[in-house]
Amino acid sequence: MTGPDALRGFGVSATAGVFLAMSGAFGTAHVPLSLRLAYWVGLCLAGAVVGTGVSQLVGRDGRADERPWLFGALVSLGITLPFTLVVWGVTDLMFTGGVRLASLPRYLAPVWIITTAMTALNMMIQRRPPQTHAAAAGATPVRFLQRLPPRLRGGRLFAVEAQDHYLRLHTSKGQDLILMRLADAVAELEGIEGAQTHRSWWVAREAVTDARRGDGRAVLSLATGVEAPVSRAYARALREAGWF
Repeated sequence: MTGPDALRGFGVSATAGVFLAMSGAFGTAHVPLSLRLAYWVGLCLAGAVVGTGVSQLVGRDGRADERPWLFGALVSLGITLPFTLVVWGVTDLMFTGGVRLASLPRYLAPVWIITTAMTALNMMIQRRPPQTHAAAAGATPVRFLQRLPPRLRGGRLFAVEAQDHYLRLHTSKGQDLILMRLADAVAELEGIEGAQTHRSWWVAREAVTDARRGDGRAVLSLATGVEAPVSRAYARALREAGWF
């Protein structure tokens, strides 16, 4: 994670710790509130430290972008195993006055549940839109362009819009429909600089002529005169990349 992402993750963890303390989660309701806050917020922040390290280690080979759910599962598992020992030691010392080996197994499931929930929450909050990059000289031609209907071939692809089970192709030679899922199309668009701006839109960077905000949301004006929406889920990453 980048610096801002890590800070955001620590903020999410601290908030989750406050929530768990206030709700008296996992049988801690009888403990004084001040002690519950110290316990839950402390553990959640410690978990964020471990999680940051594990995510950096697991994400080195690109799983975070190419296989996000595998990445999430590996991160969750990588945090759960060592952090169960931390929770076991802290909990036994705080609430029973001594560490008992026999109590270790009962911490595994609760730690896994909280770790999985926190990992999923952080992945949703820090989600980045799928984005392709300009092809290098001599690179393999963009696979998706081979799917263009004959009358659109040779034109520039400006945007791909999902409509039910079809994709509407916006090009410099006009529009047409093909039967395909947007997720599959984005996977084949590698080689064209662009990004998914909405759950039903992918836009080429060169097609954007203007960007404006209205009703709290951004809209991209394309070279064809069509306007592509930008949903809140994708707005932050696009803004950081300089799209608007």
